[in-house]
Amino acid sequence: MRLHFIPTAVALLLSYGASAPVVAQTQAQTRNGPVVRVDGGALRGNSGPVMSFKGIPYAAPPVGRLRWREPQPALPWSGVRDATHFGNDCIQTPWVVSSGQPTSEDCLTLNIWTARLGARARLPVIVYLYGGGFIGGTGAYEIYDGAKLAADGAVVININYRVGILGFLAHPMLSRESKQHVSGNYGLRDQIAALRWVRRNVAAFGGDPARVALAGESAGAEAIVALQVSPLARGLYSRAILQSAPAGLVPTLAQAERAGERVGADIAELRGRPAEQLLAHNFDFAAAGHEPGLTELAFPTPIVDGLVVPRQPRLAFIAGAVHPIATLVGHNADEGRMFLPPQPATVTAYKAWLEEKFGASADEIMRLTPVASDADVPHAVSLVVGDALFNEAARLIARGSALRDKRTYSYVFARGVAGKAPPATHSESIAYLFGMLDAPSFIPHPPPDATDWALSAALRRMLVRFAATGDPNGDDLPVWAPYAAATDPYLEFGDVIRARSGFRAEQLDAMERFLAHAR
Repeated sequence: MRLHFIPTAVALLLSYGASAPVVAQTQAQTRNGPVVRVDGGALRGNSGPVMSFKGIPYAAPPVGRLRWREPQPALPWSGVRDATHFGNDCIQTPWVVSSGQPTSEDCLTLNIWTARLGARARLPVIVYLYGGGFIGGTGAYEIYDGAKLAADGAVVININYRVGILGFLAHPMLSRESKQHVSGNYGLRDQIAALRWVRRNVAAFGGDPARVALAGESAGAEAIVALQVSPLARGLYSRAILQSAPAGLVPTLAQAERAGERVGADIAELRGRPAEQLLAHNFDFAAAGHEPGLTELAFPTPIVDGLVVPRQPRLAFIAGAVHPIATLVGHNADEGRMFLPPQPATVTAYKAWLEEKFGASADEIMRLTPVASDADVPHAVSLVVGDALFNEAARLIARGSALRDKRTYSYVFARGVAGKAPPATHSESIAYLFGMLDAPSFIPHPPPDATDWALSAALRRMLVRFAATGDPNGDDLPVWAPYAAATDPYLEFGDVIRARSGFRAEQLDAMERFLAHAR
């Protein structure tokens, strides 16, 4: 079963064997910004203790005849390309909060932050995939600025990938014209193309192509769930960091093709339409099939196409049939609070809601997440939604990853900003990871205090350590025990960092049973 949900606007405000490129930097060029040569040409970035290079094309613009096709190699350029500004955001649903960047189909770019240049540096690399329900998102959001993580010792990269109907439409005509006879998953193909670009070029920016950690939150983490079973992604990264990853069953190619036909029968005609017109169909083509969900709206999603994603990722994790790499996975303590409206307001309505959504499992779920009065209902709904969409998935991913690589670590992020806000809901750990607590936030919160900044610093050090070694432990960092299904250990990032075990274990057991029967 795949549980679908509606992010609010605030949620979204939320290889080829090439030799390593060399740094091309002269005294004159240094005064104007560092210059690095990659396989498309020379790039001039921003100077500073942490240098940045932005708007770097990793693939050709997917426009015209390349719309709804796998990404093609980036076009080379002559001279020195300005890489001091972000590229276009990928065109997306207008109600997704804007980063201030223009939107376009010409958007397949990436951004890099590094404190050192050249192949001798051999720094660990963190490649970050934004969330946004696969209908929005951009690496240009200030909250994703990689400067502080880079100052802690990593090369930090984020990428723009196609979203919505431009990134995930499957259609029988698209499958027929494909050499592999598949369609959809174009956003995943973009991510794979970007990872191949990183492998070929990251040494020029001080990165070690053998130590790439692929990280993401929400839809970005769900993409990693899919890439963990993709033969096309094998070997392109050696660690995975998943924040708040859904892991429900996703549509098959046949289901997605049938849904895609609702948009139109003639692909040539659809390719001729302005992209802005296609955005109106961002939810029409999502293939929910017969599966129940928490709402009636099905979002775009990766699909099991037999090529990029050869089998159901959820079932692959249950079987441990995923890439054997070090994995760090977790969720926030109150994930569901972001997704509450509309919600039941009374005890009676809560019971009816559970019966509608969870059928025969409703009584057990209500027993395990009870309410004594109407005032208790919103929090109970938040807990159940969090269990269904993210918490059970994090435990499942940890179990499946640990079957393949003992270097698997689980966390729960519980800190409310300034100790005054409620426990962290969906997306609230991102600012801590990037050290961007004073940046515009996806969720309004009080100004951060000293505890928040210390927690952010510790989390960043752990993640850089994990990217470097596959183990977040070391030095004076808190001890983080590897995951084991028998004890279900996790590290809680709250007002203090402490080891705990068995997060909502009975509730997640019940949700796991429901999801197994709902298939």
